[in-house]
Amino acid sequence: MDRPLDGTYRRARTLKRAGVSIAGVATLLAVFLWGPGWISPSVARARVRTARVDAGPIEAVISASGTVLPEIEEVVSSPVDARVLRILVRPGAELKPGQPIVELDTSESTLAVEKLAQNLALKENQQEKTRLELERSLNDLDSQERIKDLQLQSFRSQLARSQALSKEGLISVEQLRQAELAEAQAVIELKKIQKERENAQRATRAQIDGLALEMATVRRETEEARRQLNLASPKAGRAGVLTWSLAEEGIAVHKGDVLARVADLSSFRVEATLSDVHAKQVSVGLPVAVKVGEETLDGTVSNVLPTIKNGVMTVQVVLRQKSSALLRSNLRVDAFIVTGRRARALRIKKGPFADGGGPADAFVVRGDRAYRTRVELGLSSFDEFEVVKGLAAGDEVIISDMKDYMHLKEIRIR
Repeated sequence: MDRPLDGTYRRARTLKRAGVSIAGVATLLAVFLWGPGWISPSVARARVRTARVDAGPIEAVISASGTVLPEIEEVVSSPVDARVLRILVRPGAELKPGQPIVELDTSESTLAVEKLAQNLALKENQQEKTRLELERSLNDLDSQERIKDLQLQSFRSQLARSQALSKEGLISVEQLRQAELAEAQAVIELKKIQKERENAQRATRAQIDGLALEMATVRRETEEARRQLNLASPKAGRAGVLTWSLAEEGIAVHKGDVLARVADLSSFRVEATLSDVHAKQVSVGLPVAVKVGEETLDGTVSNVLPTIKNGVMTVQVVLRQKSSALLRSNLRVDAFIVTGRRARALRIKKGPFADGGGPADAFVVRGDRAYRTRVELGLSSFDEFEVVKGLAAGDEVIISDMKDYMHLKEIRIR
């Protein structure tokens, strides 16, 4: 049969159950009180970059992608229509002034020069022929004029005798009238011959002058064709390096086609491209910082090209150190165009935590915690942001990418 439990055993069992309950409640309270601290998100200090807010001058810059180009590059073009016989030097070769680059077949140009020379000779012959015809015509007219002048003198003598005889009644009035008509006719014919001589001289002179103009034109064309023919072996106009030339022999080229490019690699400039949204901010004379690796070269905007293509504008930058050993032709560089300055401002190093000026969220480190803080950024240089508000000098800010933590108000720093 069942017997009642011992009182001591029952008390011990009751105490044991109460202890378990109390331990469970204590555990729950501990988890409730200290659990959020133990399981809150954290980040290792070694995995983030931080920077201190300081005060000092700052410059606003616009980032651009630049290419280093020779400051002076000569374009060698074909002076005539021709065919490339031989390529004498290849890209990369150092050239001296006057050194031939390619050899052209100039047989067609030579024929053109010969044709112009022949045309010039024909014009000269035609001019000489016209001059001789004028002299012969004038000689004939001079002879006719002298003969007619003699006839006129004869008619005048006859008229004078007839008038004397008429006074004495020795000839009739009709005979006197005929003598007068003969003398008047001779005068008219003499004037006609003189007029014909003047007209012939004037017309022939105009013809000779016209031929002289034609000859001058043909002579200039001939001289230009000969000059171009003499240039038919294109040469370097200055000392430099051949950066580009035709690669194939035997191809046909036309007058004005580019045959080669010769660059003076002793001095360089930078051509930079940037978005056209900055068009109103960029102007000639603005200072430029050109980063070549870890080094920075100073420059100035020398020209803003007016053409914008696909939303991209181009500026040309003249460097203060044009002959720096850091520069190489076609080297890609970063160019930072300075558009504004602050003599003194709060600054923070650039980092992925912000894309640019304007409002941004940043984590400010205080002890072993980082607190999300709304900040306002202003000018943007190539390595710093201006802090307008939200931070104070000396604040330590995480400048790494913290997008995965932006939903939190704070994080723990391990």
